[in-house]
Amino acid sequence: MEEKPRVSPFKNFVAGGVGGACLLLAGHPLDTIKVRLQTQPKAAQYVLYTGTYDCLRKTVSKEGILGLYKGMGAPLAGVAPMMAISFFGFGLGKQLQQTASGKPLTYHQIFLSGCLAGVFTTVIVAPGERIKCLLQVQSSGGRSKYAGPLDCAVRLYKEQGIRSVYKGTVLTLIRDVPSSGLYFLTYEYLKDFLTPEGQSVSQLSTPRILLAGGVAGILNWVIALPPDVLKSNFQTAADGKYRGLVDVLRALLREEGPKALYKGFNAVFLRAFPANARECSFKILVTLCSWSE
Repeated sequence: MEEKPRVSPFKNFVAGGVGGACLLLAGHPLDTIKVRLQTQPKAAQYVLYTGTYDCLRKTVSKEGILGLYKGMGAPLAGVAPMMAISFFGFGLGKQLQQTASGKPLTYHQIFLSGCLAGVFTTVIVAPGERIKCLLQVQSSGGRSKYAGPLDCAVRLYKEQGIRSVYKGTVLTLIRDVPSSGLYFLTYEYLKDFLTPEGQSVSQLSTPRILLAGGVAGILNWVIALPPDVLKSNFQTAADGKYRGLVDVLRALLREEGPKALYKGFNAVFLRAFPANARECSFKILVTLCSWSE
């Protein structure tokens, strides 16, 4: 792999924050729809939302456009450090596996490096997901319990301590570790594949980087969606309803069957390509901020 220009930590942080904010603005409305579809209670012959469009229509009708952006404050606050930690973890994983200077890593090693990035980001992602999901679904119950992300975090901590804030961390790990590995693997492979013969990967055009990131995002969600459904249900459930991962899985399979693990499928895959082409904006911003020794 060729040597890349060095980037100062501050510029890396800023670039990651801007790129991540673009990701949230593009994808959060569909993420809200996804979470509401995943967590809606199902009676014998009635569901609140019949699908992605129905959830979109009812949300906008009752809550306005801003209803689609409920809960965005928590991930927005954590997006810059999350992106920075993700790429730090990915870089550290590559460094730990580098056996010789200048020797390209195998795709297996890239996958493992991506998995390490998923482990690192869980520290920020898990509580952000917990708060985000609670805010996204609370309106469906009529009266809002939480005034916003900070109020939600403070109340969770006061009620049951830090453990409540980090509820669902194991499921977040199960979702993000393999999916992050697959994302980076697919992204790096497609960049190599899309690079014309005789050219460097660093010369890859913006549309091709966008394509690589978008396709990687779609494949990422193929394996991330089932644990994401379990995570959303576990994090938004009333205290004591589920004892853990196995209990959530059993309940969903018993009540709705295997298809329950892919609730929110349409919303996820409508969101996957534009939102997970985040590498494009991130790489462009990093390039603009980069400096050579």
